[in-house]
Amino acid sequence: MALDRFFRRRRPQQQPGAEMPDLWTQCPRCKEGVYNRDLELSAHVCPRCGHHLRLDAGQRLAVLLDEGSFQRQSGRVWPVDPLAFEDTEPYPARLARAQQKTGRPDAVLTGSGTILGLPVTVAAMDFAFSGGSMGSVVGEEIARAAEHAAGAGTPFVLVAASGGARMQEGALSLMQMAKTTVALEGLAERGIPYVSILSDPTTGGVTASFATVADVIVAEPGALIGFAGPRVIQQTIRQHLPEGFQRSEFLLEHGMVDAVVDRREHRAYLRSLLGVLTRQPAPEVGA
Repeated sequence: MALDRFFRRRRPQQQPGAEMPDLWTQCPRCKEGVYNRDLELSAHVCPRCGHHLRLDAGQRLAVLLDEGSFQRQSGRVWPVDPLAFEDTEPYPARLARAQQKTGRPDAVLTGSGTILGLPVTVAAMDFAFSGGSMGSVVGEEIARAAEHAAGAGTPFVLVAASGGARMQEGALSLMQMAKTTVALEGLAERGIPYVSILSDPTTGGVTASFATVADVIVAEPGALIGFAGPRVIQQTIRQHLPEGFQRSEFLLEHGMVDAVVDRREHRAYLRSLLGVLTRQPAPEVGA
């Protein structure tokens, strides 16, 4: 009996109330479990099927920028409730929940950093914050980021991820379309490159404004991109939509985006592209 107890497999002891760490993530497309460390090393792209998982704003900038180079600029402007809007719950309660979930005031993170040594100004939208909806703060932060890029003379890189305008702010949200577009005009006037990356999903007023007025529009593979959703369009025109309608590959074929680039290649692609546009070629390997 003693030997039987000795060789019997013991279950690991866990402290009461402690949570087991999440070590695996199931790919939404192929349904295979992927070890989280492997997922991080592959820029959160499934190594089995190539599906691009959604990233929050912090993860996005960690993928794009050189390690330790990011200097945050956003976070000093907080949203308010000018319309006293209430649907299933008051707007302030909805905001508070999103802020607690993401750890930031609103659905965008902006700042400066470097991509393989090239200084850039960056903005990344966070779909985890109320579906990346565009409210007054999002518009203000993106406009400020564009103005910073114009003043500093650095290329501006924006990653879009949004369900569109934030209905709880009404016309104030729609006004951000014009506001951000005007701010981006300052970059064009100075000949400073602006590159937008459209991730899944990029829709509504964001698509109709700052996300698609860039000098170069890049999309991630399989990303949903459009103004109205495909179901709404199909119900409106009462016609069957083509296979892959509003996906990045379809839009590339029809000229709406300039390139579809795997996320794992974004840094090298952007460094090469921006190096050409700013006449700062990337250093040779080993130089």
